[in-house]
Amino acid sequence: MQDTRTLLLPTDFPNISRRQIDTLQLNLGYLCNMTCSHCHVNAGPTRIEMMQDSLIDEILRFLDYQPIQTLDLTGGAPELHWRFRDLVKAARLADIEVIDRCNLTVALEHGQEDLLDFLAEHEVTVVASLPCYSEANVNEQRGKGVFEKSIDVLQALNERGYGTDESRKLHLVYNPNGAFLPPAQDQLELDYKKHLFAESNIVFNQLYTITNMPIQRFGAQLLAKGKYNEYMTLLKDNFATSNLEGLMCRSTISVDWQGYLYDCDFNQMLEMPMQLSRELVAGNLIASESNRLHLSEVIKADFEGLDIAIGEHCYGCTAGQGSSCGGALA
Repeated sequence: MQDTRTLLLPTDFPNISRRQIDTLQLNLGYLCNMTCSHCHVNAGPTRIEMMQDSLIDEILRFLDYQPIQTLDLTGGAPELHWRFRDLVKAARLADIEVIDRCNLTVALEHGQEDLLDFLAEHEVTVVASLPCYSEANVNEQRGKGVFEKSIDVLQALNERGYGTDESRKLHLVYNPNGAFLPPAQDQLELDYKKHLFAESNIVFNQLYTITNMPIQRFGAQLLAKGKYNEYMTLLKDNFATSNLEGLMCRSTISVDWQGYLYDCDFNQMLEMPMQLSRELVAGNLIASESNRLHLSEVIKADFEGLDIAIGEHCYGCTAGQGSSCGGALA
C-alpha cells in the first residue's frame, strides 16, 4: 500500500498550540470485525495489535491525576478489547463521560450479545458510523449487508432509550465515499433524521460530518487513482482560519495501543508523536530514547501551551465547515 506520509510532512499549515486537556482518546487496538474503505487506521479482522493490561492500569492512574472530562474509546472496534468494560466502569464511577466509537455491527458478534445493555446501563455515549442513509452507499463503503445490520442495531439502541433519553446519547457519523468534502452538517442531519425515521423508525441526537483524511487506506486510494494532488488542492482551497480555534487537537490527547502520545488520531496513524518540550520535561518527564512520549512518563504533566505537530493533512480538519471527532467546527 502506498504511503502519503512523506508528502504530508512538509507543510505551510499555521502553527497551533494546546489549551488545557479535557479529552483522552484511546486507540485500544486495530482488531475489528469490519474492513471499511475509508478507515484511516487500516483496522480489520486479521489485526493483532491490542493494548496490554499494564497500560490499561496506567490509563486509570492518568484519569486520577488529569482533569479529563471525556474518555473517547476507539479502535478498530474498541468493544473487542478484553478490558473495554473495565475502562468504562472506572471512568463512569469517576463521573467521566465515555464515548464508544462503535461500528454498530460489532454488537452482533459472538460474545457481544449483552453489549447494548452494558452501554445503556453505564450511560455510554455511542458515536456510530453510518456513512449514509442509503443502503447502496453504505454497503459500497463498508461491505455487503452492513446497512441492514446497522439498522437492526440502531433500532435495538432506540429500544434501550438511545436517541430519546437525555443520558443515553446516540450520534451518527457521516464520511464521504469519495474525494470530496462533506455537505453542510445541519442540512444533512435533517435529511438523515427524515429518512431513517420514515423508513426504519430510527431516532438519534446529532450527525457528525467528518472529512476523509489523505492518509492510510484512503490516502493510498488517492495515490492509486492519481487524485492525491487534486484532493489536497480541494482541502487547501477551502481552508477557513476560523476553524483553527475549535480544532480537537487543542484539548485532546490521543494514545495509541502501545501507550505513546499524539496530538490527534490522524497524527498517530502518520507516526507523528507529540512534541517534546522543556515545560513537559520539568513536569517529571523521563525522556525516552525514541523521542516519543509514553503515557506512563507524563501522568502528572501539564500539557497546556505545547506546540502541536502539524502536516498537510491538517487542512482536512480546517476545510469548509471544519472537521473533528465531534463533527463540523463551524
